[in-house]
Amino acid sequence: MITLTRLSGTVFALNSDLIERIDATPDTVITLVDGKKYVVVDALEDVVSAVRRHRGEILALSTLLDVEPFSEPAPPHLGTVTELHRIDGTES
Repeated sequence: MITLTRLSGTVFALNSDLIERIDATPDTVITLVDGKKYVVVDALEDVVSAVRRHRGEILALSTLLDVEPFSEPAPPHLGTVTELHRIDGTES
């Protein structure tokens, strides 16, 4: 999420993954993938920088996670049978 300021002065957080387009006309208009538009006081360059910084933070934090790398499970090993017993309990 990035924080932006509406023309009214209220600050809000926006999911930057939903941004389709940013226009400077002269106000900065952010259009989301669903068509919703936000007019903000932040300059186009500042919004782009905020998105880059946010995505960089995500990448940096992902390298700090202590996650085991994905590996294929080991194939099952067959065990040995040392004694065979018949259903009636006697040895064969």
